[in-house]
Amino acid sequence: MSTKVVFCWSNISGYMAACWRALHLLPDIDVFVIAFQARTQTAFSDQLMQGIPCRLLNLQERQEANLVKSLVLAESPDVVILSGWFHQPYRHLAFASELSHTALIMGMDTPWWGTWKQHLTRWILHSFLQRMDRVVVSGERSWQYASHLGISPAKIVRGLYGIDYNAWFSLWEQRLHTSWPRSFLFVGRYVSAKAIDLLAEAYQLYRSQVSDPWKLVCCGQGPLSSQLQGQPGIDNCGFLQPTEMQKIWQAAGAFLLPSRFDPWPLALVEAAAAGLPIVCTDACGSAVEVIRPGYNGLMIPKDNLEALAKALLILHQRYGDLSTWGKRSQQLAAPYAADIWASRWRELIHDLILDKTSQVKHKQ
Repeated sequence: MSTKVVFCWSNISGYMAACWRALHLLPDIDVFVIAFQARTQTAFSDQLMQGIPCRLLNLQERQEANLVKSLVLAESPDVVILSGWFHQPYRHLAFASELSHTALIMGMDTPWWGTWKQHLTRWILHSFLQRMDRVVVSGERSWQYASHLGISPAKIVRGLYGIDYNAWFSLWEQRLHTSWPRSFLFVGRYVSAKAIDLLAEAYQLYRSQVSDPWKLVCCGQGPLSSQLQGQPGIDNCGFLQPTEMQKIWQAAGAFLLPSRFDPWPLALVEAAAAGLPIVCTDACGSAVEVIRPGYNGLMIPKDNLEALAKALLILHQRYGDLSTWGKRSQQLAAPYAADIWASRWRELIHDLILDKTSQVKHKQ
C-alpha cells in the first residue's frame, strides 16, 4: 500500500518538478502537488508538471483557504508538506481538525541572520511550529534558524531541495570537446537583491583591466534590465525556459551570482552540476554547501565592487584551472540529484509514518 503525500507549494520550478517526479516514480509513494499556476511568460511553464498529479492554483484560488483545504482533504493524505509559513491558506491547514492525525512537514530555506524580526517569529508562529512533526531545511544556515525557532534538533532534517542532476552532468564533458569557453554567465532575476547593478559595473571594471575581456551572458528578467542594455561585452538573453537553457550553460566558462540577499539559491547548485567554476557572495546560502573557495570557486563579500571585479580577473588569469574547478563543482552538487532527494524523502516519510502510528497506539 502506497503512502499518500500532498505538497502545498508556492511557485513551480524545473528543479522541484524533477524532484516530485522522482518521488512519484517510487512504487510506495503517491504524490499530489498543489502549487501556484504560472502567471506570466517570465514564469516557469506549467508544462514542467507533466506526469505529476497536481492542481495549479490561479491568483484568486491560491487565496481561498477553504478551497485549498478541500483539495488537500480530497486526497486523504498520510503526509502534508507545507512550503514554509508565508502563505496563510497553507498555514491554516496545520489547525484543520480533519488533518489532526495527518503527519505535517514544513520546509524552510530562510537563513538565520539574528534580526529582531526573526527573534519575534518564534513567538508569533509558536503554535503553528509546534504542530509540525518535521522541519526540513535547505542547509546549515536555515538549520540555525530552525534551531533558534525552538524546534527540537530531532525534528530538523536537512535536504529540502534537489535538482535534475542528470540533465546538467554531461555539460562539463561537452565543453571539453572544444577549448573551455571564455565567458561568464549570470542566471537570475534582474533585481537589486541579485545585485545586477553591481555586476554590470564590476564587469566593466574587469574589462578595463584586460586586453581580451570575456563576454558576460545574462539570462533573466526584471526591473533592472536596463542596467545591462547597450553595455560593452554584455549579452542580455532575457528569460528562458529550462529547455532553452542547455546551450547557454554549455557555452559558459564560469558562473556569477553576486547577490545581496539569497536564502538558498538553486542556481548555484545547478551551476555546480553543470560543471562550472563559481563566483558568489557570502550572502548566498547554498554557497555553504557547494562552494569551496580556491577549490571550485570564489566567495566574496556582498556589495563589494572591487572584490567582484577582482574575482572575474582571477578566473580570467586562471583559465587553465577552470575545467578542474568545474569537475570539482560537480562532485559537490552530486548529493542534490533528484533520485537521491527522492530516496531521502522516502525514508523521512516512512520514518514519520511509523512515529505517528506509534504515537497513536501509545495514546490508546
